[in-house]
Amino acid sequence: MAKATEAYVTAGEREVRVSSPERVIYEATESTPEVTKLMVAQYFASVDDGLMCALRERPTAMERWPSGWRPGMRLATGPGDKGADGFYQKRLPRGAPDYLETVEITFPSGRTAEEMCPTEIAVPVWAAHMGTLTFHPWPVRRSDVDRPDELRIDLDPQPGCDFGDVTRVALVARELAQDLGLRSFVKTSGNRGLHVFVRIEPRWEFVDVRHAAIAFGRELEKRDDQVTTAWWKEERGARIFVDYNQNTRDRTIASAWSLRPLAGAPVSMPVTWEELGDLRGPGAFTLFSAPERHADGDAWSEIDDVAHSLQPLLDLWEQHPVELNYPPDHPKMPGEPPRVQPSRKVEEHWDADGNPRES
Repeated sequence: MAKATEAYVTAGEREVRVSSPERVIYEATESTPEVTKLMVAQYFASVDDGLMCALRERPTAMERWPSGWRPGMRLATGPGDKGADGFYQKRLPRGAPDYLETVEITFPSGRTAEEMCPTEIAVPVWAAHMGTLTFHPWPVRRSDVDRPDELRIDLDPQPGCDFGDVTRVALVARELAQDLGLRSFVKTSGNRGLHVFVRIEPRWEFVDVRHAAIAFGRELEKRDDQVTTAWWKEERGARIFVDYNQNTRDRTIASAWSLRPLAGAPVSMPVTWEELGDLRGPGAFTLFSAPERHADGDAWSEIDDVAHSLQPLLDLWEQHPVELNYPPDHPKMPGEPPRVQPSRKVEEHWDADGNPRES
C-alpha cells in the first residue's frame, strides 16, 4: 500500500498540512512504539495551552531533525557544520505560512534576524511539518526583546551525579528562591537535568539577569557542597553545574512541553514541586504520556500570575561582582577571565584584563 504523502492536523482554528506523515521520527523502544511525523504534529496540537504558555510572543528557534532522530545522530554545532543530522533554525525559513509572525532579534555579534514568534498553536504544529522536535524560546517577549522576563536556573548534573542529586539541589534552589521572595517553577529537561524558572519584571538587560543567575548559583554553592558555578569542566567534578550562561543573549533552553532527540521521545515536562521527588528520572514523561498529564492540568498554569523584582539577586551580585566566563561564541566582555582552561593557563601570557600578552 502506498504511503500517504500528506495529512492535516487540526490546530486551533486551522488545518495544518503535514508532509510525509508516516515518516518514522523515533524508532520503537522496549517501552514505547515508533513515532511518526504525524504523531509529533498531533502531540504539539494536544498540549496546546501548555506549549503556548511557554512560547507565546517569544522569539523562538527551531531544533530541526528533518529525517527523524536515531541513536548516534548529531546536532550541528554551528552554521559551518555541514555533516550533522539536526540543526537550529534561527532565521525564518522560506515558505512559512502567512499566519506565522516574526520579531527582529539581535545576536551578540550585532547582526539581526527575523525569528519565529509563535502566537497560536498552528505555528508549532507547522514547525513539526518542518521536522522540529524542540523549541528554544528566548527569555523575552516581542514587546521588548532586550529585557528578559524570565530568570532561568539550569541545573546540569556532571558525570558521577544521578537524578537524586539534581532533585535534591533543585529543592534547595526552591528554598533559596523562597528566602529571596521569589516563586519558582520546575520542569524536567527531558535529558539529564532540571530547569528552575522565575518570572521577573522586564526591567533589566541580559547582562543584569546573567549576573543575577551567577549570584543565585553562588548562594546555592554555599547551601549545598555538590553545586558548582565553575565554567571549565575540569573544575566541576561530580557536582551539579548551575549554567548561568543560559541567561546570556541568544542562549536558550528547551521549552516546556518540547520533545527531545532521545530514545522514547521524552518531553521537557513542567511538574509541581510536590511531585518532583516521585519522578523516576528526567525522561519520565514522553510523547505518549504527556498529553494525559496536560489534560490533568499544567503545573505551570500560574507562572504568569506574578513577576518578581530582580533586585534581591542584584544586591547579592554587588557583594561579590566578580565576572565569570561567557560562552566562546560571545564577544569578549569587560572583566571576563581569560578564555583558556585553567590547566593550560600560564600566568605570564595573560594581562590583568584576561587578554593575551604580545610575545
